Amino acid sequence: MSDVLDRIHRFRQSDGWIFGYMLFSSLVSLTASFVLSVDAILLAKNPQANLSCNINAVISCGTVATTWQANLLGFPNAFLGLIAEPVVITIAVASLAKVKFPRGFMLAAQIVYTIGFLFAYWLFYQSMFHINALCPWCLLVTLSTTLVFSSLTHVNIRDNNLFLPPRLQAALRSGLRMGLDALVVVLWLVLIVVAILAKYGAALFA
Repeated sequence: MSDVLDRIHRFRQSDGWIFGYMLFSSLVSLTASFVLSVDAILLAKNPQANLSCNINAVISCGTVATTWQANLLGFPNAFLGLIAEPVVITIAVASLAKVKFPRGFMLAAQIVYTIGFLFAYWLFYQSMFHINALCPWCLLVTLSTTLVFSSLTHVNIRDNNLFLPPRLQAALRSGLRMGLDALVVVLWLVLIVVAILAKYGAALFA
């Protein structure tokens, strides 16, 4: 049993798993950002356009896309995904090819992606509690952003790229060895699903 757990642990710490997971998640996020960008252009041409993801009063891309929150910086937020995700894809592919990035570069990537992660959850909060509608593609971006953030944070802790105090670094690496990072991500995603079901319930399927 302990041999199996050791193998699982080594697999989760391997570059193949971490950067493969990061590559897949960033490709999903890029795809969702592309679809949202196309929808934003359609709505710019015709604000009354009926998008394919307008399913009911709660699940409605059109409702979310026409709010000020969806264009916070003066252009569709989805454009940011088209800019950021190719950078993550490049990091993942290069790392799978055994390229070793400098610690300062990985720290900068962590800072920038953390800002993007917080922005994604700000948008999710706005959708949940102010817009009162959910966009499936936006939810996919939130999910994939969470997975990219977790993989990037994992590798940066593993490789000591965050210039943390030694005790904190040792504690976080110990948490990685016990798989606590995966547990936190799973619990966080379950909490989000529960929050959505608690707020909208049967209206999601009406």
